[in-house]
Amino acid sequence: MIIGSPALRASMAPIVMLAYCLDLGGCAAGPEFVPPAVPRAARYTAATLHGEAGLTDVTAQHIALGKEIEGNWWALFRSDAIDKLVTLAVAHNRTLESSGATLKQSEELALAKAGTQYPQIAMTAGSGRQQYGDQFLGGFANIPPFTYFSFGPSVSYTLDYTGGVKRSVEQQYAFAEVQRRQLDAAYLMVTGQAVMQALAIASARAQIATVENILAQDRDNLKLVKTAFDNGSVAREDVVSAQSQIANDMTLLPPLREDLAKARHALSVVLGRAPASELPPEVDLADITLPLDIPVSLPSELAHRRPDILAAEARLHAATSAVGVAESNLYPKIQLTATATQQSLKADQLFNRASNAWSMIAGLTAPVFDGGTLRAEKRAAVDAMHASAADYEETVLEAFAQVADLLEALDHDAEQLDAQAQAQQAAQSSLDLARLSYKEGNTGILTVLDAERSYQRARLGYVRTVVQRYGDTVQLFVALGGTSPSRPVEVTDLGSRK
Repeated sequence: MIIGSPALRASMAPIVMLAYCLDLGGCAAGPEFVPPAVPRAARYTAATLHGEAGLTDVTAQHIALGKEIEGNWWALFRSDAIDKLVTLAVAHNRTLESSGATLKQSEELALAKAGTQYPQIAMTAGSGRQQYGDQFLGGFANIPPFTYFSFGPSVSYTLDYTGGVKRSVEQQYAFAEVQRRQLDAAYLMVTGQAVMQALAIASARAQIATVENILAQDRDNLKLVKTAFDNGSVAREDVVSAQSQIANDMTLLPPLREDLAKARHALSVVLGRAPASELPPEVDLADITLPLDIPVSLPSELAHRRPDILAAEARLHAATSAVGVAESNLYPKIQLTATATQQSLKADQLFNRASNAWSMIAGLTAPVFDGGTLRAEKRAAVDAMHASAADYEETVLEAFAQVADLLEALDHDAEQLDAQAQAQQAAQSSLDLARLSYKEGNTGILTVLDAERSYQRARLGYVRTVVQRYGDTVQLFVALGGTSPSRPVEVTDLGSRK
């Protein structure tokens, strides 16, 4: 007889049919997972922001509450250089590569767990030498030593009438969903870091250029003082003061160059390169367009976009399934086993009909006394589920607060930028008047130096405020979950990997 023969199928059919009939009548233990309700909130901040008031200022950023980000969020900056950087980062970042491999691992583990829901079929074969004792048959017969051969399939099946196996499979799929959302979070983090480091490089370069421009003005001022000194209209003290101003302004360059180097090294890591490697062409602030229309999804939609919130929901799903697994352990376990083998004392007689042998066994194991272990494990699973629910709610609230903080920051950035622009203009006018007055001999060098220091602070403050506005915009897009997230893990998706 061979494996697929009618005799074998007939002998194994009863146990398989019994298993499926009993299993269909069972139900899954524990609570059914229901996605938690999102806290009701129509907006993120209590007060209406200036960006929501429909301002007519063409340079102001407008908050479009209830509008979704379309396409890649970094494309809103309209910079080809940033687009290329993000593309390189997504293709070569090591964190993304690790998260992707971890997701595949979780998917395979989910497939492996799903396979336990079905009968397990194995082929067995054996050969041995056997001798029984003289009293094996009560002394009525003396069986001499013999050699035996056996070959055939065996089927084992755990009857999941309580749904414990189903819940464990559901739990593993939830773990895979957590990993998918963590991959989404890694993608969001990497794209955000690529843009932020590009902005950091552009900021450092702009500040260095500003300081170099200030130093050029310091040198012009020194020439002016030296000319006045040569003419005998000022004392040598004025020359020393002008030289001291140059030396003081020179101290601003090393920290900025250090910041530039650190930003380049950080960008190298994001791009999956060693710090000594060559980087793509750097981005200038002038080449980046500040998005003026900021799409901001509603709080109710944010919970379905942010990867950290979706990961927390998947963890709650896994914790809920664990309650079902713990509850099913309180019930008896039923194991069904069937074998259909060929047994013979001669190898050449294995496949004769007379060598057919089969068995059907149903085993039951029920907990009787375990010192309260199983019930304690169930209570612990329920507590873990409640903790996961609280963690989910905390994650949602923190996400709302982060978006609210950044919306407020954008509002204040606009105010700060306007104030810095006015301060810079006033400082420039004051410096021009001080130099003219000094040239005409109406004021001393200290007045000029004070005006230069004010201009220096105003100019650097303006550059930093511009960069801060860009950075807060980037962080807001990231806090909003970026572009639409990936779809959840489905059984059919994982099944296609078989």
